[in-house]
Amino acid sequence: MPKAIVLGGYGLIGLACMRALSRAGFEVSGVGRSIRSANAVGLSVEWIIRDIPTITIKEWLAILNGVDVIVNASGALQDGARDDLEAIHVIAMERLVEAAAALPVRIVHISAAGVSESASTAFFRTKAQGDMILSSRAKNWIILRPTLVLSQEAYGGTALLRAASALPLIQPHVLPNAQIQTVYVEDVAAAVVESAQGQISSGTIADITEQNAHSFPDLLAKVRKWQGWAAPVACPTIPAVFVSAAGKIADLLGYLGWRSPLRTTALAALADGIRGDPNTWESAGGSSCRSLDDTLALLPATRQERLFSRAYIALPFAIGMLAIFWLLSGLITLIDPARAMSILTERSVSSWVIAPTVLGGAVADILLGIGILWRPWTRHAAFGMLALSSIYLIGSLIVAPDLWADSLGPMVKVLPGMTLAALVWLLMEER
Repeated sequence: MPKAIVLGGYGLIGLACMRALSRAGFEVSGVGRSIRSANAVGLSVEWIIRDIPTITIKEWLAILNGVDVIVNASGALQDGARDDLEAIHVIAMERLVEAAAALPVRIVHISAAGVSESASTAFFRTKAQGDMILSSRAKNWIILRPTLVLSQEAYGGTALLRAASALPLIQPHVLPNAQIQTVYVEDVAAAVVESAQGQISSGTIADITEQNAHSFPDLLAKVRKWQGWAAPVACPTIPAVFVSAAGKIADLLGYLGWRSPLRTTALAALADGIRGDPNTWESAGGSSCRSLDDTLALLPATRQERLFSRAYIALPFAIGMLAIFWLLSGLITLIDPARAMSILTERSVSSWVIAPTVLGGAVADILLGIGILWRPWTRHAAFGMLALSSIYLIGSLIVAPDLWADSLGPMVKVLPGMTLAALVWLLMEER
């Protein structure tokens, strides 16, 4: 049985490749840095849990021992707290190619349509560098360059399309000049299988894409109709300055660990257009790719699809509101701690308890408000908010039960905040 290893095996494209290779009779293993994400995909395969850019040449030699095909579906969109484009697209490729030089292994590399060393984004430039390293130094290789990948899974650009199309009542008119071609993820996986089976000649560089292009507003309209939403009441034009500002904010959030599809790299790629030429692939013997309409017909838009799209919109607002609420709660207490302490003093609480309780609670509020903004801590911070709110509620019942009857409802208003924190805790997921 031929053996294949897929780098980035639990990602959008990598997972589809693993499943397709397994169906085609390959013994498949996956490489990724999160054991939790690997286990979540539900595949009974061997997982090599490593951060790919840190794998040395010697370690690659051990990993590639007995392997017939290695599929590189790993990558990152933009530099951030968890990603280094140079490391993942260039350095990792150099080490992989050097290790594979003396081995009978074929490298099938998933790049991106439109890569160029003079491109406007670091994503395309570093991808182009990786492509050049592979094509100039490796012995047996194929480079596949998909356009905008559509999938039943929602991640990155596919999630952005779903969310933008699901906005209530409106459909934003944005990037009207952008021309986009799409490709079904299973067509990308099929291209990988054909390459892995030797049906495509070594040295092939080909775009994987449908034939026709769509304007970005038309693409949004088609996705909206596919999801089953009513036609929009209005299609307001979003000024370019607002789009640019959203990208810069998303970039800043990237340094907090968030991989937003609104980052400037993604917006620049969309604005430039995502185009490819399917003829090279078909001339090399590859199967043609489905059109956008055919792709959408294969992806049923269920109630779960619509709920995800709306939740994807709501989640960042919920996180932002919780951050503001908890930060202000702690800061207001620290600005006038005596006022907060008076609530306990008036109820005959021991003096040695009052200051630590009030000041400690204020600091805890601030830390939770900051913590929920840091992506690796978001879920833990949301749970912490639930726990601390529960402590506040229980404490109020013991020390100040009269506050529950207060006409302004200070304790009752804690319950909606707990509900919001619970939703964030439940909805946060890596993939």
